[in-house]
Amino acid sequence: MNFELSEEQKMIQQSVERFVQENYDLPKRVEISSKDPGYNKDYWGSMAELGWLGLPFNEEDGGFGGNQIDTLVIMEQFGKGLVLEPFLANVVLGGGAIQMGGSEELKREILPSLIEGTKQVTLAYAEQQSRFDLEDVATSARQEGDKYIINGQKSMVLNAESADHLVVVTRTSGGQVDEEGITLFLVDSNTKGLEKQNFPTVDGLRASEITLENVEVNTERMIGDIDNGFEILKAVSNNGILALCAEAVGAMEILYKDTVEYTQQREQFDHPLSDFQVLQHRMVDMFMEYEQCKSLLFRATMETIQDPKMAQKTIHALKHLIGKSGIFVGENAVQLHGGMGVTEELRIGHFFKRLLVIDSQFGNADFHLDKFTDF
Repeated sequence: MNFELSEEQKMIQQSVERFVQENYDLPKRVEISSKDPGYNKDYWGSMAELGWLGLPFNEEDGGFGGNQIDTLVIMEQFGKGLVLEPFLANVVLGGGAIQMGGSEELKREILPSLIEGTKQVTLAYAEQQSRFDLEDVATSARQEGDKYIINGQKSMVLNAESADHLVVVTRTSGGQVDEEGITLFLVDSNTKGLEKQNFPTVDGLRASEITLENVEVNTERMIGDIDNGFEILKAVSNNGILALCAEAVGAMEILYKDTVEYTQQREQFDHPLSDFQVLQHRMVDMFMEYEQCKSLLFRATMETIQDPKMAQKTIHALKHLIGKSGIFVGENAVQLHGGMGVTEELRIGHFFKRLLVIDSQFGNADFHLDKFTDF
């Protein structure tokens, strides 16, 4: 496998890196997070103008024909600044579902506006009882004429507060945990019967609990085929895992580098902390965990591009490793900084909280270890 980025991808990487360095110091991030809508609209507009929102989409849909590597490049740099703009929710999850299964009419309606940054869309898939099982869907959709009536609840829907549309995962047939019988619908957020309970998450982002009561949606708003939406959901989930893991790798890089820098400056017994061999070993372990995660991230991404089904086992391994290593790196960064490692004024604690949340999204380390051993 060739892990070298193309010249275009290197330029994108440098562009995103400059954006993060210039706009995402900790005080600025805290300020953005504390105000509605939880991200900076000007930054979102700039991302659209720079073409970042269109990178993974097909050229015929208004995008640039990129793939998961382009998303990796962006998300890794976003992880270094804990960027708040809803790239994951819009481009990878909601937009990704529409690109994979939407009709030509839906694509023409949604994707150009999403790429321009004027419309937003997210994915509503998780439910209270489902934990990490994508196929556990109790939200029902029954057909009445040329419409479907949706009833149910969705949990932890990223960026639903700002989304114009939601891709809602429903059950149209079968049992609650069957892979068959799952259907995806595009629902306007202002539809009668749809209610949101918005809240900030522990890592500074925004999410919502969604209630759908007799929500009507036209058959034309179906994404994919009736009862066969699980494959789309699984593919979108895998792309979401790759994007989150890229973000985690960026966050881990900041954590270990900040820790090395701090131990070189902080003195104890008339010596910098970095002079003590036991701490040197600890930081080498942090670096090795980061490098292993980055290597496996590239492998999983390349395998997904070449053969998504064959890549499934590697994706499970990657998500397990990211969860385990992210917590290891975060805990050691906090410990080596001492009590100040968990203060709001230092960015170490903010990065650690984000890594903890990433571990819980789309299945934690233990969940994916079980899936890996089942192969």
